[in-house]
Amino acid sequence: MALTIVCGALVAVGVYVIRSIGPVDIDPPVAAGCSVSGDGGRDALEPEQAASAATVSGVAFARDLPEEAVVVAFATVWQETKFFNIDYGDRDSVGLFQQRPSQEWGEPEQIMDPVYASGKFYEHLEKVDGYAEMPVYEAAQQVQRSADGFAYDQHEKRSRQMAAAFTGGSAGAVTCWPARPAGGEGSPSPSARPAADPDDVQAALEEMERVFGASPTAIPASGEQPRTGDLGWAMALWAVSHSEEYGLSSVTYQDQRWTAQNGKDGWSTVPDAAPDGEVVLG
Repeated sequence: MALTIVCGALVAVGVYVIRSIGPVDIDPPVAAGCSVSGDGGRDALEPEQAASAATVSGVAFARDLPEEAVVVAFATVWQETKFFNIDYGDRDSVGLFQQRPSQEWGEPEQIMDPVYASGKFYEHLEKVDGYAEMPVYEAAQQVQRSADGFAYDQHEKRSRQMAAAFTGGSAGAVTCWPARPAGGEGSPSPSARPAADPDDVQAALEEMERVFGASPTAIPASGEQPRTGDLGWAMALWAVSHSEEYGLSSVTYQDQRWTAQNGKDGWSTVPDAAPDGEVVLG
């Protein structure tokens, strides 16, 4: 019996066997994530990590500390918790910096607040004479009193790149995007998100003021900026890093806008710029 192959079908005498292919997923799911750009490359972070980093950096603005203080703090947190705010650790250590209530760092619920924990770290760092000029691992060890202080050294390069980004040294250096289900017929638009609830926007603005010690709707002119960096951009990046928590769909600063829908593409220039000295959330 002769067989002829025709376009994937086996043709015999009066018999057809058709090979079918299952549906092809041409729009695969995307996990929520963030990225930080610097030195010509990008560093991937989970949303919780980015949110924690933005807060640790923001508290340095509230204390008018130099960027080097953020570098030391970042190296410390990378070593201690990788920017996950955990409620456990060695002995009674908790929080981002693994601070111990028994060592007078505060009550556990206080230490679990990243704003409080960051403030306590910086408070102790400021007591280290010449910390901005000494090696990062030495400054971190002066505060943490770890069993292996040199371990902080391995995180210095990454911490410098992140500190430069989160302190606003480069416009739009941080972007985040929400999780997206697999696409296909009948699925919702990729990364679509309704406008943020006004109460959530207000809560985000209030938390930004608690973190930075300044209002995101009254950012001072460039000549009045804190030593830490560019306050406006640092606030805008904080908002993007916390967009999932507060359900934000857009963040606009100057003529640059981030949207949840296009978060993977980063920031874009828009004609309807934010008012001078204001970060606009939507």
